Amino acid sequence: MSVVVIQFTTLDGIVSDPDGTEGTPYGGWLFRFGPEEIAGDRFGLGRTLDEGVVLLGRSTWESFSRLWPGRDDPFSARLNAAPKLVASRTLTDVSAWANSRLLDGDLLDAVKTEQRDVVVMGSLGVAHALAAAGLVDEYRLLTFPTVLGAGRPLFPAGGPPAELECLAAERVGALVLTRYRRARD
Repeated sequence: MSVVVIQFTTLDGIVSDPDGTEGTPYGGWLFRFGPEEIAGDRFGLGRTLDEGVVLLGRSTWESFSRLWPGRDDPFSARLNAAPKLVASRTLTDVSAWANSRLLDGDLLDAVKTEQRDVVVMGSLGVAHALAAAGLVDEYRLLTFPTVLGAGRPLFPAGGPPAELECLAAERVGALVLTRYRRARD
């Protein structure tokens, strides 16, 4: 089992409000380069979606549950069919998106005992908690050539240090897709 965090990020590491729905002054940076840059399975999830589980925080799940169920392209079909765990203290019903269920108990305990690969999409609070506990095995980042200077970063100041090994870097139009694995001792 491994934990893979996927994120859209700016060059200065900001991951918050990529679609502008949070109403921040810097939001919406995701769509400035056109939808084709982010279409399909850019993160190379493939079989991981078929055999693993997607872990989402409440805000990301709510946003995705309005967006993905109405899509039927091959990647959307795969994502819609994937089992989804929702980490939330406030949601009681996750029936709006097929194959979703609320995570029972503690987030860290649930991830530690999960038998399948876990893919964290967006869900910055979940990603931060897993990183702080040393549970993230891999980061897959799609970096946009934008510097915001404000917003919530994937790797916050004062966060836990991490030694990462670059597995791949690929240009995707104006963007760069990178894969990093936690360095092993």
